[in-house]
Amino acid sequence: MQGQSENEFELAKLLVDALNLEDVDPGEIDPDEALFNEGLGLDSIDALELALAITQKYSIQLKADDENMQHAFGTLRTLNAYIEEHSA
Repeated sequence: MQGQSENEFELAKLLVDALNLEDVDPGEIDPDEALFNEGLGLDSIDALELALAITQKYSIQLKADDENMQHAFGTLRTLNAYIEEHSA
């Protein structure tokens, strides 16, 4: 596991706070582990809540019909890369 970057850690904190993941330490989230299913275990409702939190914090629109969304939400690292690419 390669450690989290500073931006990945900030995103991990947002994820933990937005989804009320009380038993998850943001610094312990593997940036290359899947966020959904077998990885962190998030579901579609979590994706909606996380998308709203990301939109509010980073002022970017996440569109469900964007073909890159499934890849972007794959891991903490890919989500962070997507946000960095689309942030103003």
